[in-house]
Amino acid sequence: MKLKAHQLIELPEFKKLVRTRWTFSFILLFLLFANYYGFILVIALDKESVTKRVGEFSNYGLFGGTFVILISWVLTITYVIWANRFYDREVNSLKEKLETEGGK
Repeated sequence: MKLKAHQLIELPEFKKLVRTRWTFSFILLFLLFANYYGFILVIALDKESVTKRVGEFSNYGLFGGTFVILISWVLTITYVIWANRFYDREVNSLKEKLETEGGK
């Protein structure tokens, strides 16, 4: 027996899966925004500290911008690893359950 869309979204396993994904995504989104807008705020509120020289050819702003990009990569890699190890496994488990039991 195939489940209809409204029956599928009422399953507790499906609700838990959606809630987990949204929670994890919003945590990473918050960290990404805090990282980016924190850097922008430092530039806006204390420009002199960002323009201080470090060595002959660089300044703190260059290192800060690089840090923002690296943190963005780390957050993306974190999401991909989480999705591959946990989320996809749960989705496949739910698919198998629906195919074998018809959702009951």
